[in-house]
Amino acid sequence: MTHRWNSFLSFVAILIVVGSILGPELSHSSEAIVIGIPHSEAYSYATMMKNSFNMALESINKDGGINGRPLKLVYADDRGQPREGEKAIRQLVNESGAVMLVGAYQSSNAIYMANTANKLDRPFLICTAADDRVTQRKWRNVYRLNVPASEYANGLEDFLLKKIKPKSMAIVYENSPFGTGGALRMMWFCRENSIDIIGIEPYHKERLKADYFQRIIAPLAEAPPDVIYMVSYLNDGALLVNQIREANINALLAGGAGGFTHPKFIDKTGPSAENMLTATLWTPQLQYAGTEAYYKEYTDTYGTPPDYHGAEAFSALLVAADALRRAENFKPASIRAALDAADIVTPFGPVKFTAHGKYERQNSLPTQVLQIVNGKLECIWPEEHATSEFVAPPEWKAPSTE
Repeated sequence: MTHRWNSFLSFVAILIVVGSILGPELSHSSEAIVIGIPHSEAYSYATMMKNSFNMALESINKDGGINGRPLKLVYADDRGQPREGEKAIRQLVNESGAVMLVGAYQSSNAIYMANTANKLDRPFLICTAADDRVTQRKWRNVYRLNVPASEYANGLEDFLLKKIKPKSMAIVYENSPFGTGGALRMMWFCRENSIDIIGIEPYHKERLKADYFQRIIAPLAEAPPDVIYMVSYLNDGALLVNQIREANINALLAGGAGGFTHPKFIDKTGPSAENMLTATLWTPQLQYAGTEAYYKEYTDTYGTPPDYHGAEAFSALLVAADALRRAENFKPASIRAALDAADIVTPFGPVKFTAHGKYERQNSLPTQVLQIVNGKLECIWPEEHATSEFVAPPEWKAPSTE
């Protein structure tokens, strides 16, 4: 009897060892696989991104989950603050048992969350936060789906050079890592192409008052540039545009994505934003697999169209699920290996994490240009995706080509 009991205990011990080697899928084959989402309802795109995460979750589980196991999302409030962001990451890893993390919107706290995830050895796929430094810190657990802030305006720069040929520009930006990164890139663009920078105006987005923005833009009223380039979030961007129009500054307005693509931006600005341009990371006219279907389902379900923030969230979860299905187990090293080998087309575009320049584990994609025409966002660049031609504002004087 003792011999049989010892043999049984040995057999159980072997199962435990094998289970620890192969990962949780062996011993708990029916348990859900948890992905942690650091998230805050405080920012303007929170609802759109959460809706998109949940849409992707439903699709993934409908298609069999993660090799037969359901996927589960657990959210933790990062409050858009560094300390709260770090706390949210620890909560998701240590308390919720997340095998990996997906999300991050605000650049000002994403770098703190990324550092914490790396210290805890948990793969983190960032889908929106654009601070250039996020994928420049040699953090082996940090991957990014969207392009960094300095690449947001690549499509807009191409359009300006080929179609507008501006001779002067002013740059107005909110002074977070996102705004500063976008503004610095546009400064270099102007220097490289002999475009005179007649004004560089940073501002604090927390000071959302009309008189504050009136002081910011006052220097531009005396000698308007050909183009005013802005890097802003939703509420500050809308107030800024309204103030520029009230001041009768006849410049071509261009935004660096961010709040300018939000469906509510046009509601907040009305005719003030007519004929304005904005860079974007995505448009539903793109011919990627699933793009049209995602756009239609989101619009039909929630009654409002998504912009690139929603497409990023939806696609990031698809990428995470693809990696988890291919991973040998759910340990960090195995998940990282699967992410390193990712090569998938999503509604947001192709995803493949590579190293280029100072970036590591960074996805690369072309960007587009939208223009508000008759109160609607239309794609005007590149031409193969255009739904409308560029419409010059009636009061704006195009740069002389002489």
